[in-house]
Amino acid sequence: MDTLQVGQFGLVLQQAKAPLIVPLLKFLVVVCLGMSVMLFVEKVYMGIIIIFIKLFRRRPVKHWKWEAIKDDVELGNSAYPMVLVQIPMYNEREVYQLSIGAACGLSWPSDRIIIQVLDDSTDPTIKDLVELECQRWASKGINIKYEIRDNRNGYKAGALKEGMKHSYVKQCDYVAIFDADFQPEPDFLYRTIPFLVHNSDIALVQARWKFVNSDECLMTRMQEMSLDYHFTVEQEVGSATYAFFGFNGTAGVWRIAALNEAGGWKDRTTVEDMDLAVRASLRGWKFVYLSDLKVKNELPSTFKAYRYQQHRWSCGPANLFRKMVMEIVRNKKVSPLKKFHVIYSFFFVRKIVAHIVTFVFYCVILPATVLVPEVQVPIWGAVYIPSTITLLNAVGTPRSLHLLIFWILFENVMSLHRTKATFIGLFEAGRVNEWVVTEKLGDALKKKLGAKAPRKPRLRIGERLHVLELIVGFYLFFCGCYDLAFGKNGYFMYLFIQSVAFFIAGVGYVGTFVPNS
Repeated sequence: MDTLQVGQFGLVLQQAKAPLIVPLLKFLVVVCLGMSVMLFVEKVYMGIIIIFIKLFRRRPVKHWKWEAIKDDVELGNSAYPMVLVQIPMYNEREVYQLSIGAACGLSWPSDRIIIQVLDDSTDPTIKDLVELECQRWASKGINIKYEIRDNRNGYKAGALKEGMKHSYVKQCDYVAIFDADFQPEPDFLYRTIPFLVHNSDIALVQARWKFVNSDECLMTRMQEMSLDYHFTVEQEVGSATYAFFGFNGTAGVWRIAALNEAGGWKDRTTVEDMDLAVRASLRGWKFVYLSDLKVKNELPSTFKAYRYQQHRWSCGPANLFRKMVMEIVRNKKVSPLKKFHVIYSFFFVRKIVAHIVTFVFYCVILPATVLVPEVQVPIWGAVYIPSTITLLNAVGTPRSLHLLIFWILFENVMSLHRTKATFIGLFEAGRVNEWVVTEKLGDALKKKLGAKAPRKPRLRIGERLHVLELIVGFYLFFCGCYDLAFGKNGYFMYLFIQSVAFFIAGVGYVGTFVPNS
């Protein structure tokens, strides 16, 4: 009976193949090829612009007025604008001292700066530690404020918004924001504030991130490659062409007047930083990106933390696009070209198409053509375009070129989560506003590993097995076996290697293992 049912299912599948499966798969291939071309054109365009920038050494100080703020005998310290430094944090046991210490070490007249620690911690022990650290710096003459709330409404955006309501903020002209694991150099304000002081149309000065733990494991190296492209190319191009680039949520300085004019912090998505940047840009404000100003910070080194972070970073922009697209279209203050750039290039291609085409085309549709030989993918779509895009992505981190194959495999695995999160954001599904703070390890891992040899990690099904990765891995492996036995495309090598990458992620053998004790 079972054999008969299997045979009947195979017959139905074969009969549906010509009128249904083949046309549908051909249509999906065309759609994916179209998205690949869109992404390819965007990458090539940015590549050309970045070459132009490097050849002609287009630096912000050459195109914006910048003069160092100097001491004035008559005015004294009042020659310096009043600056607020906000440090939002949530249960940051491992890194709170680093960020508070770095902020308190900023070179700026002590009576012209206010350090504001916004502690949303729910662990009373950590709250006490953070408060004691603030008191320690206050005893040294630092103007530091320790602020707490009785709820976590709005998460980071809510904390920043609440922080701006305090009476002492009214005397401040600018606000610098640093997440709890960020450590700015002492000269940070001296290098950023002059752009805002001497250019009244600049709202934001954004610095670059420098990763202190990029060599911790292979996963952090892969993250460094992806983020270096973002900072080396995407942010640089957006700034140099005066088009648009997003605020990274930290390591930046805002003009408070621009922040308020744009409507302040909103918690309608999980990308409150991008939301604010888009609204400010639509009101005609300009942004400056300083690629040579780097702020040290930490990459998530556990797979669990990285997956949560990527969900937020993929879901949030898609949801913001859904909420703001018509607002951008109807805007009267910016040019049609800038609106096109924000809608098409920034949102649609980079935040939606890039995630979807990576997973759907290379991990679903392309393997499916192995099972349906009537559908062919042209070599330019299967090989040339993705190879070019990959090489263009790799320019941001030359030291990791030898890891390019690993990066491709890892990015394809992560594209599963990014695609899922993108659709959740577009359709406002269940986890659309989920905010899980990215775990920072600081020196905790070094201390634990230094204390004793790490034990072999125990496999806990609920914590370390990831079903979606395993399902995709089995699908790719099956397609690879079919291609090896019956196919003519020669995709089986890619399919086998990519399936192994999904299997490794599926059993949680990615990133740093942190001993429990």
